Amino acid sequence: MAFRLAIFDFDGTLADSFPCLLRALNAAAARYGFRPIDDREVGELRGRSPWEVMEHIDVGTWQLPMIMHFVRERMAREIDAVALFPGIHEVLEDLASHGTRIAIVSSNSERNIRHVLGARLASLACDYRCDVSMFGKRPKLRQVLAATGVCAADAIAIGDEVRDLRAARGESIPFCAVTWGFTTAPALIAAAPDYVVASVEDLVGVVTRSAPLPAPPE
Repeated sequence: MAFRLAIFDFDGTLADSFPCLLRALNAAAARYGFRPIDDREVGELRGRSPWEVMEHIDVGTWQLPMIMHFVRERMAREIDAVALFPGIHEVLEDLASHGTRIAIVSSNSERNIRHVLGARLASLACDYRCDVSMFGKRPKLRQVLAATGVCAADAIAIGDEVRDLRAARGESIPFCAVTWGFTTAPALIAAAPDYVVASVEDLVGVVTRSAPLPAPPE
């Protein structure tokens, strides 16, 4: 039976926003005095947890709210440079045509997300939980389930980070990891998600359970 509800992360899952995010984060570094991230470091940091990345750039948890607010505002200025990953438009349309309900839980702002999606795709999502704190996705997932009336077993969360997986696991929601975002495939696989996809085209088959599961990437 198909999942009734697909709960998507946005940055790194639906949208290729990392270059814009990195520029915004480095602008925040200049303002708040923490260490900027050099382009040469990105590959190494993709295999680390958010806590390890924070330690690497000398950011304390007490600084996160103001940094994230700054980053969202900065990204809003460059939002026209952010695009959906190729094939995501078709995936969302296909899921909606199958009757799958779509929700989005993200640290980004709803305004930014709707702008990137465009009016048509934005209208396909029945619930938005945005401006989420760095480690605050779990209660937002719970809120989505309550708002939609869908039980955890009938929903699937889809994201590109281990923290997304842990939030979903905390609410007993099956999780599909995508490998085209920030976190490396080995780091995602090590966290034991329920599903792993390396191709956007495989998402519909996972959510609707209409195709054989793709082999995990090596």
